[in-house]
Amino acid sequence: MTATPHTPAPRPPGPDTPAAHTPAPRPPAARIPAGRLTLEGVSPSAAAGLRAGGGGGFAWLGGEPFEGTREAAGMTARAYANGVHRPEFGLYVLVRRTDGLAVGSMGFHAAPDDDGRTEIGYDLVEAARGQGYATEALRALAGWALARDDVRRLFAVVEHANAPSRAVLERAGFVQVGEGEGEYAYELRGRPHLT
Repeated sequence: MTATPHTPAPRPPGPDTPAAHTPAPRPPAARIPAGRLTLEGVSPSAAAGLRAGGGGGFAWLGGEPFEGTREAAGMTARAYANGVHRPEFGLYVLVRRTDGLAVGSMGFHAAPDDDGRTEIGYDLVEAARGQGYATEALRALAGWALARDDVRRLFAVVEHANAPSRAVLERAGFVQVGEGEGEYAYELRGRPHLT
């Protein structure tokens, strides 16, 4: 029988023990329940993978995300590279609870401005459209955002020709507040903030 040398247990850093530098742990990606879906926060590295043509660590209904998801992932990766990324105001992938497949994405174009306004966008893979997923996800994400103290208004822009997307916004409580060249502007306001 061979004796195993005893290794003392490591001591926690104290006044006589120098602390090894360990980076602060990153908070886990946000998860927001939304009816039949879970909105899964996308990390900057997963966003970079999505933008580069991969799946971002998700299994996608139909094999891959829609192009809008790749564009949004690029926005998230750029925000991270520029040092302005706030994970809670990034990209979320819509994951079906029944089978774990990603059916689309939804997220913010940026963190809220000084007036508490932020723009939201979304898309679904073609095979998931017309089943109410976008409305469920938008209601959940809007409710989550407007419950925060730093968000007062959500904003979205939709092309005139995109009637299904306009219907999603309206079912989620957004109201049309303007019209530009080829686009409608929608807004959803939260509770009034007292100053």
